[in-house]
Amino acid sequence: MGGRGASSGISDKENKYGSQYYTILQSGNIKFVAKNKRTSEPLMETMTKGRIYVTVGGNDLLEITYFDKENKRYKTIGLDHPHKGIQPHTHHGYFHNENDGSVGAAEPTPAEKKIIAKVKKSWYNYRNKR
Repeated sequence: MGGRGASSGISDKENKYGSQYYTILQSGNIKFVAKNKRTSEPLMETMTKGRIYVTVGGNDLLEITYFDKENKRYKTIGLDHPHKGIQPHTHHGYFHNENDGSVGAAEPTPAEKKIIAKVKKSWYNYRNKR
């Protein structure tokens, strides 16, 4: 998991696949991860088909990242901050919001809201068992 280049094993910045994040929790096909360093590249590609990653910072859920059939990022749901008053908000595209038009983000769909609720419940249960 990591920057561009997961399929080759090395990112554009010469980082080995899987070296920039560590797994905190896995619930089905949803994997909760945190950065190893503040400068870790964003999650752009994966080697696991259909994987959904949740990036965690400390105790906070930061974003949910979805991957397409080619294992490339195609949307993220921002959980930790509003985007032009939309909280949570969805960005569509590989890079960030190239498919969002002038607003730059969208309200979560009903399906995305279900994933958000599932993610929050899994995280809440994990945090309360520690």
